[in-house]
Amino acid sequence: MGIYAFKLPDIGEGVVEGEVVEWFVNVGDVVKEDTPILSVMTDKATVEIPSPVDGKVLTRKGDVGDILAVGVVCIEFEVEGGGNASELADESEPEAKEEVKEAPEPVKEEVKEEKAAPAPAPVAAAPAPEPAPVAVARAPGTKALASPAVRQRAREAGISLDHVAGSGPAGRVSHADLDRHIAGGGAGTGSSIGVPETGHNDVKVIGLRRKIAQGMVASYTTIPHFSYFEEVDVTQLEQLRQTMNASRPEGAPKLTFLPFIMLALRKALQSRKAINGHYYDDERNTHRQFDGVHLGIATQTDRGLYVPVVKHVEAMDIWKAASEMMRVVVATRDGTASAEDLSGSTFTITSLGRDGGLGATPIINKPEVGILGVHKAIERAVVIDGRIEVRRMMNLSSSFDHRVIDGWDGAMLVQDVKRMLENPALIFL
Repeated sequence: MGIYAFKLPDIGEGVVEGEVVEWFVNVGDVVKEDTPILSVMTDKATVEIPSPVDGKVLTRKGDVGDILAVGVVCIEFEVEGGGNASELADESEPEAKEEVKEAPEPVKEEVKEEKAAPAPAPVAAAPAPEPAPVAVARAPGTKALASPAVRQRAREAGISLDHVAGSGPAGRVSHADLDRHIAGGGAGTGSSIGVPETGHNDVKVIGLRRKIAQGMVASYTTIPHFSYFEEVDVTQLEQLRQTMNASRPEGAPKLTFLPFIMLALRKALQSRKAINGHYYDDERNTHRQFDGVHLGIATQTDRGLYVPVVKHVEAMDIWKAASEMMRVVVATRDGTASAEDLSGSTFTITSLGRDGGLGATPIINKPEVGILGVHKAIERAVVIDGRIEVRRMMNLSSSFDHRVIDGWDGAMLVQDVKRMLENPALIFL
């Protein structure tokens, strides 16, 4: 038997470190090659790292929330054959040598424990895919292993994952495990009305949520926001939208309100370039104003809030804008968006769609100087020329950086957008 020391691999161009988001295996687990062993976050990308070998986990380095450098040994396996410990010992980097030299003592202890207690061996073995999963006993207070998507589904279904049998490595709960649990009416489901709840759950803020928190604090504490609200009559726009969808080109996506808002913003920002820019206050006290319009589209995913970017909207027609917006949003939600897709915005749109409420005070996506919030369009009774009419109305919320954008300029941008949305022919002139 030998030891295979696995270094954190290069997981993106220019990436030198990553944050441990979740370990999927524990010391003593037996894993197969390509089985996910840990999830690592770099900037805005979260990557699952697979096992490079078949073997038993001997050591792990780094707790959830810790930062690991690319090239540092993050896990060691006991494998058939000679492993790679001797190869690492011959490498020139001092840090790599130290990592390998420190490993043998705890490794021997854990190997001896396994030999002295043969009974647990079947539990450590990876479960076969065919038989029904067996519940994994967890120490009190130990969190069940599961991906963020599985945790989200469990929360929405009102299920505690502590009651769900996991069939993955170390009892990791999969979507299939959750489906079986729900179908069987297992524990942790249903209503708890009338039962006092006395427990609590401390959740460590890590990964994307920690980066969002840091970004929001930096934005809100360094940018003096002012907000502005307006309502827009989109009755004519809704009629145009339905007409265009009925005769849309083959392969073109169905139009929502957002592509029209994007084109209206494009025209408004090109005439008010101060708002289509960045303010680098901490770096060089510079207000950079851009010619190109690159619109960030705030997108909620099961991993947190991302802002994919539609580049050069000034060069797009309505169909191209809709297609590109759909591409970057879908790629962001399924985790395939590139770093290029997630950077470079000059202004951001945040839309809550049908759940958009009446108003909000959106926080600026630093270093941008403005953001527009779009709320749901609903039919309301409106007084027009002394008559009450039913019109489709939409509320807009906006925030601007008052260091470089005056209140009048921010209000006029929103009024420009309002005028075009209420008279949609102006969008295309």
